[in-house]
Amino acid sequence: MDLRLPGRPWLRSRRPRRTLAAAAAVVVLAGAGTWTAVVSDDAPPVRRADRVMTTGDGVRIDTSFFTAGPDGRRPAVLLGHGFGGSKEDVREQAEDLARDGYAVLTWSARGFGRSTGKIGLNDPEGEVADVSRLIDWLAGRPEVRLDKAGDPRVGIAGNSYGGAVALLGAGHDDRVDAIAPAITYFDLADALFPGGVFKKLWAGAFVTSGGGCARFEPALCAMYERVAESGVPDDRARALLEARSPSAVADRIDVPTLLMQGQTDSLFPLGQADAAARAIRANGAPVDVDWLAGGHDGGDPETDRLHGRVRAWFDRYLKGDKNADTGPAFRVTRTGGVDSTDGRAQLRGASADSYPGLAAGTRSVPLAGREQRFANPAGANPPAVSALPGIGGSGGLSQLSSLGVGVSLDFPGQHARFDSAPVARDLRVTGSPTATVRVRSTSDDAVLFAKVYDVGADGRQQVLPSQLVTPVRVEGARAGKDVRLTLPAVDHEVRKGHRLRLVLASTDLGYASPAAPATYSVALKSDLTVPTAPGVTTAAAPLPAWVVWLPVAGAALALALLLTGRRRTAAPAPDPELAGVPLQITGLSKRYARSADRYAVRELSFRVEKGQVLGLLGPNGAGKTTTLRMLMGLIRPDDGEIRVFGHAVRPGAPVLSRVGAFVEGAGFLPHLSGRENLELYWAATGRPPQDAHLDEALEIAGLGDALARAVRTYSQGMRQRLAIAQAMLGLPDLLILDEPTNGLDPPQIREMREVMIRYAAAGRTVIVSSHLLAEVEQSCTHLVVMDRGRLVQAGPVHEIIGSGDTLLVGTVTPVEEPVAEKVAALPGIASAVRTDEGLLVRLDADGTAPRLIAELVRLEVPVTSVGPHRRLEDAFLTLIGGSA
Repeated sequence: MDLRLPGRPWLRSRRPRRTLAAAAAVVVLAGAGTWTAVVSDDAPPVRRADRVMTTGDGVRIDTSFFTAGPDGRRPAVLLGHGFGGSKEDVREQAEDLARDGYAVLTWSARGFGRSTGKIGLNDPEGEVADVSRLIDWLAGRPEVRLDKAGDPRVGIAGNSYGGAVALLGAGHDDRVDAIAPAITYFDLADALFPGGVFKKLWAGAFVTSGGGCARFEPALCAMYERVAESGVPDDRARALLEARSPSAVADRIDVPTLLMQGQTDSLFPLGQADAAARAIRANGAPVDVDWLAGGHDGGDPETDRLHGRVRAWFDRYLKGDKNADTGPAFRVTRTGGVDSTDGRAQLRGASADSYPGLAAGTRSVPLAGREQRFANPAGANPPAVSALPGIGGSGGLSQLSSLGVGVSLDFPGQHARFDSAPVARDLRVTGSPTATVRVRSTSDDAVLFAKVYDVGADGRQQVLPSQLVTPVRVEGARAGKDVRLTLPAVDHEVRKGHRLRLVLASTDLGYASPAAPATYSVALKSDLTVPTAPGVTTAAAPLPAWVVWLPVAGAALALALLLTGRRRTAAPAPDPELAGVPLQITGLSKRYARSADRYAVRELSFRVEKGQVLGLLGPNGAGKTTTLRMLMGLIRPDDGEIRVFGHAVRPGAPVLSRVGAFVEGAGFLPHLSGRENLELYWAATGRPPQDAHLDEALEIAGLGDALARAVRTYSQGMRQRLAIAQAMLGLPDLLILDEPTNGLDPPQIREMREVMIRYAAAGRTVIVSSHLLAEVEQSCTHLVVMDRGRLVQAGPVHEIIGSGDTLLVGTVTPVEEPVAEKVAALPGIASAVRTDEGLLVRLDADGTAPRLIAELVRLEVPVTSVGPHRRLEDAFLTLIGGSA
């Protein structure tokens, strides 16, 4: 039976499966494999089987197979890794997808990890043929759903190298049903030889991270050495890379494709994804495009958000879930200032209902400047600086660029520049600017590097968006030649009063320039054309499909409130001394069902005062959710008591009318406005309309004019604030929020923080359970930390963070787990947790820093520094002893 969704215009007819020469080899799985289980408190265990596949040419491919949940057939996902990595790099994502109902197969590509063979840069007869072999194996697994015999329902995802093999796999094997490649290439020749110029630093990084030229297929090694020596890519080199590129099979990639490309990426810039999107869409397949903040040059990789999009993409196109929210057709992450807690760029999303491409909504920006002469120095030295390939991380030049810090360098006498007038209003550039110039050279060929700067109003500071340049080789330049420049695709806002500056430089650190000296002349032939993509606006994600009626949770709450007025049972007398105390928990315990000695919560006691924003923290399984459910009267404790304003809490207790709760989001009727949804909800509680305090709750939530709009038009952040407003109806004196920032981007999280602070400012109390420790640190005044059902510590945030008993021990090399265990067992040490920097050590009452240092020296720990550490994240880790 063919399980594909009917009626989809992108569904292609089944062609006979293409066979590659290498795919005819017999596939053998060596041994029975090694099985392990990955256990989680909140999800079914993940089963992992490690096996080795041998190919006909003697190559051994190391694989891991992940499943979870009950027996039965499910769609499969192949998960590829980045260049220089291995299958272990994608293990966490594989486990998450397995828990979500997929059979996931990871593997180390040829020449990486424990796999053997030469690196072929996704050779159709090598790495791509291996993908078909993996699909063959999946087709024989009892856990994998089949479209027909030998044809599993399968998708492929991966970043960079793994993203390219996803595209290539879809082009070479008709059994692939959906793909989700990220930060990858469509044409490898164009990526490494853009404009006919050799991208020497990135090419060298490829060879180095691959283990040296000898680890590559001989033809690739010979090509690299030839081009690196001459500095000029030849036709043979381009043909070799083109044959290994998805562009070579562009007309055969016709499956639903989610393209996620990095804005901070001088290796595979946005133009690579644009070419892929246009080609695949021409084949009739659905294509969504996502421009993320990070890339190969650093920045924020937005891992969690992108993994969520991949999962939703496969839910729709592999599971056939029509209600899966795959996100907008186009989304771009934009920066909006600096987070004061960690100095990182704050992110927000913008979207459009269709992919605008790189030339939508063009605007002409006149440039001024006479014809200019400049030099290409002998040996192309000193070179100008734009991006530094491989710098990566939060320190990447692209990250600084996103924060408005100019870091590029052009040498006097080695470039021409042309400026615009100050822009009259803010200008958002989304796509590739273009311009035409006249180039002449004293040599036959000229190599130029074009870039557009954002120049500040004072004329001194200039920023190169995403640190990107366009190299171009101009042949026949001696006689003069008109050259149309297509500048790098970016998403960048030019503020009112700033100028745009077109620069053409003779050198760039990342590229090979002619070694012979020459003089270039450049004159303007056109204005600068800037794309603005006017259809891209703040994203408004669709409502989840299950939101059709008021959710069961809301109905249950309304029923409980109705029953409150009709049913009364005997309850402990109120405690007048606690009448002004929002919450007092004493000796609270709750055992697991059918267990006499296993506790979800055990002997928990703490107190919350008016005006506090209290953060309830703890790792998975700490008992936070059980505590909140008891607090809301949803379940009864086995021992102890909860008092809210002196009244004992039990199911249906009248005092619960003073408690508002937000748990796991709220559902709304999509065709009604925000205000109409809230009025309907309040009516369902049976309480008088005047008691709702609707206007006050809405003012705190800060939804403004959006209240009059249908909820289906709301963004995720707006729906979340509407849900908070629903919890605040009646202005409850105690507001309980369980993970209120789930699914929100950083600006939306910041808005949610302000909502909580405003609510507590009027003397009310907020309790929030969250895993976002940096956000808790900013929004909460007090903390309760739980672990394994027990209270670990409670008190003001500043006391818990600032306690002097937490030390960061810096080390020369990472600390091994046995050494950390020895340190934790030392006298005077409460706990020791490994970190990237070394160890986080918490002293007990008898511990001192000098004694700790002496013991570390005795244990031969290579200490470089010892000092206090005061981030909430680190304090939290030491409090729970690393159990998170």
